[in-house]
Amino acid sequence: MSGKGADEKWTRSGRCRGETRGPISGKMITLRLLCGNGPGQSQENHPPGGRGIAPAGSVLHKRLKEKGWMSDLIAPHGGTLKDRMVDPETRGTLRGQLVDWPSWDLTARQLCDLEMLLTGAFSPLEGFMGKADYERVRDEMRLADGTVWPMPVTLDVTEAFADALSSGDRVVLRNPEGVPLAVLEVSDVWRPDRVAEAKAVFGSDDRAHAGVNYLLNRAHPVYVGGRLTGLDLPAHHDFNHLRHTPGELRAMCAERGWRRVVAFQTRNPMHRAHQELTLRAARQVEANLLIQPVVGMTRPGDIDHYTRVRCYEHLLETYPEQTTALSLLPLAMRMGGPREALWHALIRKNYGCTHFIVGRDHAGPGKNSDGEDFYGPYEAQELVRRYQDEIGIEMVPFQMMVYVEERGQYVPVDETHETDTVLSISGTEFRRRLREGVDVPAWFSYPRVVEELRRTHPPRHRQGFTVFFTGLSGAGKSTLANALRVKLLEMGGRAVTLLDGDIVRKHLSSELGFSREHRDLNIRRIGFVASEITKNGGAAICAPIAPYRQTRREVREMVEEAGGGMIEVYVSTPLAVCEQRDRKGLYAKARAGEIKGFTGIDDPYEPPEDPELEIDTAQCSVDEACQRILLKLEALGFVR
Repeated sequence: MSGKGADEKWTRSGRCRGETRGPISGKMITLRLLCGNGPGQSQENHPPGGRGIAPAGSVLHKRLKEKGWMSDLIAPHGGTLKDRMVDPETRGTLRGQLVDWPSWDLTARQLCDLEMLLTGAFSPLEGFMGKADYERVRDEMRLADGTVWPMPVTLDVTEAFADALSSGDRVVLRNPEGVPLAVLEVSDVWRPDRVAEAKAVFGSDDRAHAGVNYLLNRAHPVYVGGRLTGLDLPAHHDFNHLRHTPGELRAMCAERGWRRVVAFQTRNPMHRAHQELTLRAARQVEANLLIQPVVGMTRPGDIDHYTRVRCYEHLLETYPEQTTALSLLPLAMRMGGPREALWHALIRKNYGCTHFIVGRDHAGPGKNSDGEDFYGPYEAQELVRRYQDEIGIEMVPFQMMVYVEERGQYVPVDETHETDTVLSISGTEFRRRLREGVDVPAWFSYPRVVEELRRTHPPRHRQGFTVFFTGLSGAGKSTLANALRVKLLEMGGRAVTLLDGDIVRKHLSSELGFSREHRDLNIRRIGFVASEITKNGGAAICAPIAPYRQTRREVREMVEEAGGGMIEVYVSTPLAVCEQRDRKGLYAKARAGEIKGFTGIDDPYEPPEDPELEIDTAQCSVDEACQRILLKLEALGFVR
């Protein structure tokens, strides 16, 4: 052994430490260098960007390969793990050239995709898809060379940015703080048909689907494809002991002697049913178990990953020692149902897994605008089964698990008998119990998991909320908002903040005009401030005109992702009444053509489709309207 001859290990800081042991999934494991550089010696084999236990190409990987351990693992999809990180010397050379190239600040989803691409988790992709790969994936679930791949992975940019790009250009990809993470060598620039993409990939253009809504309402209109060169991986400051690249997990499997590994995907807290399901799956295929929850982007409204990971760590204590691992996946989910399930299987293959659990309604986005499920409950299983021989990872299908009282255990629903007393609690019912402080039975979950969830998700009456008034100018929004503020302060119990449209325009958005773009930006600012107030347990009362449905939807997503409730109040006072009340004469000026783009006159107001309340102030007094709002808040559990 080179260097000091000490027992050494790759640490996430990129240094070697003698006799260092680090937890992987709550179990202690040492990844020792079979041959490597001692302290103070050359760093040429250390992981780029200062991360990694044993990156591809490191000394550990080379020695594992020499002993034949790595060759026993399942091959990555496409045959080779496409790690796109460069060595320190190349990285230093590139950094000196970055100032000459255009740069793009990555969105949250693009940041997740970039990390998956740079580490090889999306192998065989070497960058964001070009047009040929994109079109065949969209239409046939295959890359241009015929390799199975079900989900587009594209870099969407604005038209203004795309207009300055040509094939062969290099673009610096930066995180939101401006740190350069990668260089993209442009191969294609094109404007996709995003509606056609939604229908092909998600089977629908219904915006009630989270993936469709993102694609049609949040993604930029132009795609840029090209090969990536990685400079640094995105920085994470949470749960670093549970974050592993595909190369790191493969090294772990090789060092532990894990040749058969079954992976379990989740974006929700795990309870007793999940524990039983995963144990059964591992026993059924005689494999070690990898619990790999998504901690990138999931479905809006999901429990935050910080809380979930603490719950997973508690749950891990219930599994047999040395057979189970926990590792976090920085994936941005698309909620694509069957296609997403196949995608998840391929990703787990790249991490070294031989089997993948697919349960009921895998990666389902919920119900469509007609109240029906987007996908059948076992449609995902059917698609993965169709391709499993070709892709080389075996599916382990499972039905819904239910608790049989007489047996005192969980079983698949198809193994129950008519005489059995079957107990189950839906996700909706579980959330209600958390929200209202109702006991959760021991057969459903583990006390430490429930305690953790209660700690970060208190009962509704202790949570923050946002009341969002919307309506025409003069409809009575500000009057109602001020009155509601006073009523809530009179009741006490939480801080109350009023974000009136005129006040926000004066203090937060004084530089904005009244174009659609500026109106949307103003409402997003209000939504951001409201979400921060809500996250910290306060009550935010917003009273802008907010004429556009999509922007109001974005505000709802911000508030709900912050862990609070959103109560949309449509103040539907008729236009004629609003004009009569107009003390500033704005409507008269708009009709005379002196004011352009005035909502309700020459710019449309899009009424809410499903508000929590609708109030016509021409038909009720301010006190009556406030009472209706308070009753709604009480019914939802936010006030007592």
